[in-house]
Amino acid sequence: MRFVRQNDGKSAKRADFRRGCGGVRGGVRGGVALLAAAVVVAGCAWGGAEEASERGSAERRETAGPAHGQQRGQRPFDAPGARALDAYAGKVRRAHAARVAAAKRWGLAEVPLSAPAPPAEKPALGTRKGFEVDGHVEDGLPPVFTTVPTRHKVVFLTIDDGAEKDPAFLRMMSDLRVPYTAFLSDYLIKEDYGYFERMRDRGVALNNHTLNHRHLPALSYDAQQREICGMQDVIERRFGTRPTLFRPPYGSYDQDTLRAAKTCGIEAVPLWNEEVFADRWDYREWDRRLRPGDIVLSHFRGKGDGKGTMPDMIRRFLNLVTAEGYAVARLEDYL
Repeated sequence: MRFVRQNDGKSAKRADFRRGCGGVRGGVRGGVALLAAAVVVAGCAWGGAEEASERGSAERRETAGPAHGQQRGQRPFDAPGARALDAYAGKVRRAHAARVAAAKRWGLAEVPLSAPAPPAEKPALGTRKGFEVDGHVEDGLPPVFTTVPTRHKVVFLTIDDGAEKDPAFLRMMSDLRVPYTAFLSDYLIKEDYGYFERMRDRGVALNNHTLNHRHLPALSYDAQQREICGMQDVIERRFGTRPTLFRPPYGSYDQDTLRAAKTCGIEAVPLWNEEVFADRWDYREWDRRLRPGDIVLSHFRGKGDGKGTMPDMIRRFLNLVTAEGYAVARLEDYL
């Protein structure tokens, strides 16, 4: 039989706490619930450590007698871990509530899934089979790929050119906290560099899509180099960083394209495996399925160029990837 001291209310509470912890460890399902369970289980571990510590402290106090200013049976209350845990749990609840509200506000079918932590060791990249130039890969040139090697159910959203400058798109992506990568052409963005500065300030990586969006294989090596390296200079001068990623217009390139890109600091050439529009998806693969690590292409386009707005396009994109169990990750975190 276990006796409970009349002057110690914590003992009965700890018994309830232990019973609750046992149930939580075995019965939680779902993304949010798993996160809540992690918080609770951490609390259980802390609570067990606190109980053991208190038992040891009680034994020492009973041997040594009451501390100065204390009567026998009184215990000091000092639980910074519990307060920190409660604060963290509150932060998690508020963040999830904000995501739920944002999903509802922007008309999504479900709350977008959160991506896992990026890999500590970046995957090895190589040129995808079938995308070699003249049937081979020249050593030292930037790899060309459509999918990033990963086992996680993540995809990467990339948006090209810069024609449409919709402020609602910036608000939507900030509200939903969905990462994406932009590939920009100067002849379109120079109308409003400020729009893309605001994008950069929200943590979006701005990368190279040439100065004038020309079909590069039709140009000489020197002309290709001016198109690519000139855009490198624009982005560095206007936005403060020199890109390492480059996407050739129309996905068209030759050996000179890759050689020219390398001379001005390009390290990789991401293409795409799917393309999303406001009203449809296009797929590179015959089975029309997403795969882990796929790169999805879209464009800065509005109603004047298509069948919907940029928020319409994002809504279609997120509804499909979420329904298929995919999260959206930041491309640069995997390269």
